[in-house]
Amino acid sequence: MSAPEAKAFDRRMLEALICPVTQTGLRFDQEAGELVSKAAGLAFPIRDGIPVMLVDEARKLD
Repeated sequence: MSAPEAKAFDRRMLEALICPVTQTGLRFDQEAGELVSKAAGLAFPIRDGIPVMLVDEARKLD
């Protein structure tokens, strides 16, 4: 994610978003431009300031 995209993401959204797999909270990884669900082992991308909360689009964490 480029710097403008990271700035476009509203961190207040984190209060309303949950992992679609585990129904747990998410952590915003600004450097990677992703919302991370440690419980599910997935990282959801943010594109144009919009979180993509689709499991098929998520990256598996190591």
